[in-house]
This record gives sequence, C-alpha cells and structure tokens, in this order.
Amino acid sequence: MNPFLKLVKRDAVAVSSVAPGGNAQPVTNAVDPVIAAAPSTFRLLVRDPAGAISLTVVVLIFVVAVFAPLIAPQGPWSGDMANALKPPGEVGWLGTDSQGRDMVSRLVYGLQTTMLMAVTAVIVGCTTGAVIGLTAAYYPPVSGLLMRLMDILLSFPTILFGLAIAAILEPGLWAVVVALSISSVPLMARVVRGAALTVLQQEYIESARALGVSDLHLWRHHLLPNCMSSIMVFVTLRFGQVILLGAALSFIGLGAQPPSAELGSMASEGRTFLFFAPHVSVLPSLLIFIVVLAFNTLGDALRDVLDPKLRS
Repeated sequence: MNPFLKLVKRDAVAVSSVAPGGNAQPVTNAVDPVIAAAPSTFRLLVRDPAGAISLTVVVLIFVVAVFAPLIAPQGPWSGDMANALKPPGEVGWLGTDSQGRDMVSRLVYGLQTTMLMAVTAVIVGCTTGAVIGLTAAYYPPVSGLLMRLMDILLSFPTILFGLAIAAILEPGLWAVVVALSISSVPLMARVVRGAALTVLQQEYIESARALGVSDLHLWRHHLLPNCMSSIMVFVTLRFGQVILLGAALSFIGLGAQPPSAELGSMASEGRTFLFFAPHVSVLPSLLIFIVVLAFNTLGDALRDVLDPKLRS
C-alpha cells in the first residue's frame, strides 16, 4: 500500500475519540503522514540504481546552478576576441565561443539561468494548477467551469503562448517563464483533480466529514497528503519538459537575449559555426540532454517507488 495512503488512513481512523461526556473530540497527536513516509520513500528510491544516479545528477545540477559564481572560472561576459572559437583544450577546458568567452563559464551560468527559469515556472504553474485541481475535485459545483477553462488553456501550444507573450511584453527570460507557467497550470490541475477524486471516494473521508471535520483540516491532513505522490511525480517530470520547452523558445529567439548565458540561446548562437566550431552549439545541447534525462529518469523512479502496483 502507498505509504502516504496507509498513514493518512491511520490518521483518519484516529480522527476523533470519545470523551467521557460522549462527545467526539479531535485527536491532536496524529503522526504527520508526509514526514513519516519520507524516509521510507527515500530509502526505496536510492535502492534503485537509476533512481540513485538520477537523484545524484539532479542534486549536482542544483548545486552548480546555485554556486555558479564560485564554480565558474570566469564571468559569463568576459571575452577575448583574439581567442575566439578555440577548440576544447586549446584555450580552457572546453574552448571558447565566438566572442572568446570561456565555454565552461558560459555553460555554468547558462545552467543557472535555465534552472532559474524552470524552478520559477514549475513552482508558479504547478502551485496554481494544484489549487485549481483540488478545488474542482472538492467543490463539484465549480468543477465544470474550472476544468473547461483548463481545457481551453490546453488547446494552446506552449510555443504559441511564448509568441503571444513575447509580442505583448518583449522577448526575454521572463516572457518564457510566464508562458511555461501558464502551460503548466492545466496539466497540473487535471492530474491533481484525478488523484483528489479518488481520495474523496474513500470511506475515511466520509467518516471525517460526518464527524464535522473542517474543510481546511481535510485538505491539509487527508486530501493533500494523499495526492502528494502524484504531485511529486508530475513536478519532477514537468521539470524536464519545462527545461526542454524553455530551451526551444530561447533557441528561436524568444528567451534570454544575448549576451545573457542560457543553454537554448547558446545552442542557437553556435549554429553559425557548426561546421568549423561545433563545440559552441554541441556542448549546451548536450547539457540540456543530460539535465532533461536526469529529471525524466528521476520522475520514473519516483513513480515506481510511490505507486504500490508498480513497486510490487
């Protein structure tokens, strides 16, 4: 059984106790299901070779992104035109770009910019989508309206969102963040609504409602914890999708503008020199591939760990 579901069920069974006067009283010493389940989930994840490797790579990605100024040997804009387009090993570990800038530094700062874009878009989009999905599942009268709005948003491709927002604002990193955030909302809402509807059909939810438990208590202690496995898997997989879509928008000129370091724009800049300096475009493209693969593999490993059917 899913550890989240088992622990929340146990919490629901103990949702009240009978006082001497015969009145139901809420139990205040129930174990937090998320905290109690986390160590078991982590142990199961690291036992899987693919999960352990992908988790290590994801942690390294965040460490490099956060400490980019300390890791990069130079600034992202420091260049020397006399050493432009030098191959790897001749000037620096990975050569230089068309402006003579160190590729290692550009890749480190490009990863920082890309992760900033992805983290912001995923947090904003998935948080908004989760609230909409839970609301649609818990309050049926508004479910039809909310989910039809989500269907309308799903009908627009992310690239089209990027073009429209870039036209309204201007091409740049935050235009891409807005487009990716909006495109994440309906996907998250559908996932959370489906998971929440399954939880709301359980008997312990009906028992808690019969005992007069408030909606806020049900959301915090029963509904949301039981949806966390689906949320965690979706958010992890969404990171890879957002990074890939953000790189694509930057590649066509809608994202971070030169001289800013961003992996998609760096890959686009290197197209001109692909035949005689392929490292300028190949290296950021390879880094995008590694990052997306790490998040996708971690998402699959989390799904296997958190889904009792797949785990068995």
